[in-house]
Amino acid sequence: MLDAFDFLLLTFVITRIATTFERTVADVAFALTLTLMCRPLGALIFGWLGDRYGRRTPLMIDIGCYSVIQLCTAFSPNFVVFLVLRALYGVAMGGEWGLGAALTMESLPPARRGFVGGMLQSGYMCGFLLAATVYYLVFTFTHWDWRALFVIGALPALLIFYIRAGVPESPVWLAGKAGRMTPSSSLRRSIAAHWPLFLYAVAFMASLNGMSHGTQDLYATFLQKQHGFNPATTSLLAIVGAIGAICGSTLFGTLSERVGRRTMVMASAALAACCIPLWAFAHGVAALALGVFFMQLGVQGAWGVIPAHLNELSPAEARGTFPGVTYQLGNLVAAGVPQLEAVLAVKMPLPNGEPNYAAALALVAFITLACACALAVIGHFVRKETRGLNFA
Repeated sequence: MLDAFDFLLLTFVITRIATTFERTVADVAFALTLTLMCRPLGALIFGWLGDRYGRRTPLMIDIGCYSVIQLCTAFSPNFVVFLVLRALYGVAMGGEWGLGAALTMESLPPARRGFVGGMLQSGYMCGFLLAATVYYLVFTFTHWDWRALFVIGALPALLIFYIRAGVPESPVWLAGKAGRMTPSSSLRRSIAAHWPLFLYAVAFMASLNGMSHGTQDLYATFLQKQHGFNPATTSLLAIVGAIGAICGSTLFGTLSERVGRRTMVMASAALAACCIPLWAFAHGVAALALGVFFMQLGVQGAWGVIPAHLNELSPAEARGTFPGVTYQLGNLVAAGVPQLEAVLAVKMPLPNGEPNYAAALALVAFITLACACALAVIGHFVRKETRGLNFA
């Protein structure tokens, strides 16, 4: 929740930052792209540390790093420094998901992975909900500018004290510590032995990252620019979408225990695709709210399967690294989606010459959702599901 909160704060103030630094929306959207591009490096660094030193301590270091960088972002004197800090933030943010997912999945009985994995992944949209709420409160009740959001974004550092006091180390990692190969050797051998699986996982995660960021990162900009909504209405619709996402990730993650991980990904993506006309082209607030609720129900429903699915597919000796690295390399492949949408909106203008964000978002959403369905099918030929696998 907290790393997503920090990342998604930027999506609500793209136009304000563009005004401050005298840049275009596409220029500032590149900051999102840059953050996503740098996340694989963080996944590799912190995943390696997680396989070598345990999941818990590297997780605390990682949270501290991205919280401090978030605070520094608030004091960016110019656009170049702003971009550098967003790149460093991407490195720090990239390490969090893999470590957190491995620690969570390795601490659970197999039958509960679907439900808890969906609940874990719903944290991302809880972060979106929190970001939307903070955006509403700051810009409705104060005269602060966008920099205040990034000061507030340093608060996740407090989570370190909770992890130190109340979160035990992974029992699976502790049990395997004595006989473990060196992590660098494990990772190299795993890639060599399972390269089709690595390539497939990266492509699959690229499609899911594309549909997630393609339906979220510029949606607030679409509401502000194309509909002229104020912060209150923009926040309201974002909150409705976040509630749909939280419901979807938990519901579909739980159902994946019964009907299969990939089956639920395909069902979720199909549901989201059916919502595109209402989500992108509706005019009233009520219709847009209905569209964004079911769009995010489907998109994040697919994501609710992923923590359990990636950890079950992972080679045992690289479980601290494989899920995070493949997830973040998929992010790297899909990193340009928000900027692509901003460019497409300009290339496909409305009759009045203004950028057509609705058409751009709808086109990208349809393509990425179709790719996710296709790759879920292809996955059956790469490696069968290992649902219920005993990690120990």
